[in-house]
Amino acid sequence: MSYLIGVDVGGTFTDFSCFDTQTSRLFYYKVSSTRDDPSQAIMIGLRELLNLYGIDPGDIAYLAHGTTVATNALIQRKGGKTGLITTKGFCDLLEIGRQTRPSLYELEEVNAPVLVPGKYRCEVTERLLSNGEEYTRLDEDEVRRAVHYMKENGVTAIAVCTLFSFVNPEHERRIEQIIKEEYPEAYVSVSSKVVPEFREYSRMSTTVVNAFLGPVMDEYVTNFQRSIESLGVGATPYITQSNGSIISIQEAKSNPVRTALSGPSAGIVAAQYITDLCGVRDAVTFDMGGTSADISLISKNDYRKSAERNIEGYVIRIPMIDIETVGAGGGSIAYVDAGGALKVGPQSAGAEPGPAAYDRGGTKPTVTDANVILGRLNPERILGGRMAIRRDLSEKAIKTEICDKTDLDLLNAAKGIIAVVNSNMVRTMRVVSVERGYDVREFALMAFGGAGPLHACEVARELGMHTIIIPPSPGTLCSLGLLVADVKYDYVKTAIMDADVDNIEKIAGIFDELEEQGREFLQKQKVPDENQQLVRQIDAHYKMQNYELIIPVDGGPITEQTIKKAVAAFHREHEKNYGYCNEKQPVQFVNFRLTAVGRREKPVLQLEKADAHDITPRQFRNVYFNEDTGFINCPIYQKDDLYEGYAVQGPAVIEQMDSTIVVMPDWCGRLDGHGILRMDYNEGADKCSTEK
Repeated sequence: MSYLIGVDVGGTFTDFSCFDTQTSRLFYYKVSSTRDDPSQAIMIGLRELLNLYGIDPGDIAYLAHGTTVATNALIQRKGGKTGLITTKGFCDLLEIGRQTRPSLYELEEVNAPVLVPGKYRCEVTERLLSNGEEYTRLDEDEVRRAVHYMKENGVTAIAVCTLFSFVNPEHERRIEQIIKEEYPEAYVSVSSKVVPEFREYSRMSTTVVNAFLGPVMDEYVTNFQRSIESLGVGATPYITQSNGSIISIQEAKSNPVRTALSGPSAGIVAAQYITDLCGVRDAVTFDMGGTSADISLISKNDYRKSAERNIEGYVIRIPMIDIETVGAGGGSIAYVDAGGALKVGPQSAGAEPGPAAYDRGGTKPTVTDANVILGRLNPERILGGRMAIRRDLSEKAIKTEICDKTDLDLLNAAKGIIAVVNSNMVRTMRVVSVERGYDVREFALMAFGGAGPLHACEVARELGMHTIIIPPSPGTLCSLGLLVADVKYDYVKTAIMDADVDNIEKIAGIFDELEEQGREFLQKQKVPDENQQLVRQIDAHYKMQNYELIIPVDGGPITEQTIKKAVAAFHREHEKNYGYCNEKQPVQFVNFRLTAVGRREKPVLQLEKADAHDITPRQFRNVYFNEDTGFINCPIYQKDDLYEGYAVQGPAVIEQMDSTIVVMPDWCGRLDGHGILRMDYNEGADKCSTEK
């Protein structure tokens, strides 16, 4: 027997998905996260999971881990002590940036602190021309003095970023060699390896972030691998990267910046897998956990990616799934501000002390506490009965912090908390859809995370959406994403040229070079030829424009037709993003991209067949739905009791180990053969349609 295990570490819970390759059985598990050391929760959960299902550690053939270590290190500014070596005259570029303010009308807005203080930014004599030719030789003695200075001052990570190294990396390579000769213990991050693209600020910022995260990530993944080995697991673990794929432990050490959005990206990959199973091509993904809600968009069964993101105030230029995050989770704290307004988040109670209902010392009211008061969340036990809930503590927290400071009673305070957090999430959903040229009413809402299905109906109706998709195990979907993620690696080469037929040979030569690198990578990963895929893209802009759009490029030989199709695709994408296009304006190609994909076999999601029969709710409970209905004594179902084709007409609540699904009045939920619950809005209907 062999097992595939995916582990996702969240701010409140650590989730596990385990697939038995022999029986095709997929099962899930959750434990509370350990804030100080995330790996503790992983080891605790793994031991409990193995004991619960009688799994021998030696039978684990695959183990992948979505981590928040890099993200947390950036948020808390707890990375390695970092230095920078750059071209003479450019040491302050990191601080100057692009001369833009984070908020145009906020005069007192403060930029994120620079990760490399001025005293550790060292300039060296060297210069390349824009075509890569050497203009000034590298002064190696200056490099050695800079390295000695950093070593003497306790710098543990060194970023190397010189001008035009993306065209000719020779100077950077020599600087890296000198660092390894003089200070072999230092972590080294070189821009021509990390992000070989033009625009020096983006390249420098990304390289510095990579260096800053290097020592922390190196220590974490090394300890993680040792812990796994001590448990008796022989499989080499993988780490999720921000583009939704998995990379080896060694690659995570070399390029930790690629894991900056490791955790949330796995959820989007799993969401794409679920939409494909149930035949939905367009969806807004809604991942609401304990600390935050991550929102993304799937269009034509493919998730959107961006080449550059600003994470915690730092520009990072690597391909990553386009995800917007809002501080709205089950643990988000509600409070009354100085003006008397009710606010929710972004502060979270996390796993410790957690919501007041968890009885772990939390005294602040949270979204979870509001759902307990409204009866939507089980007021006695959750996690399949493993965690007790204290409704009285939720009531006390809301009365003390909200009711006593306003004229709201307990019910209206709880309703207000839910309304505010829903509004926060709806605004973010409009950012990824309406503001990017998509009609959100034509999309389904893919709700997951422990809290997503609790809020899905209300959020969908506010956006005018009529279909909701709930995965088989929504609270652990990110960990499932680790089981369905492919092996991927992104390559890029900058070569600015006009988008015309005169450059066909140049373009073909660039893609040939990138494809050779991609095939070599996939061979090292031992991906069979039939599972290999090479995906081409180009960054393009109108001449004199300063920002690019990523457009797909057909496979096969580069021809005149290839160029014309790429240009036409650019015009369409420009109109979608900016509301206009100019087909008479010359287009330039800027960056040429290639994604090497190694497709992996996916677990099969399948319900056990059951004959149609009546299902008796496990209990009835008073649940508040809206102003019109008030509290309703509604049925409470267990998800495991439902079978393929069974329909649940709202108002109702469906509980399972990892989440709770609220089926609002006028909504009907029906289970399919994969265990996916599809909810449709059927205003005014007394019961679900008989159509499956």
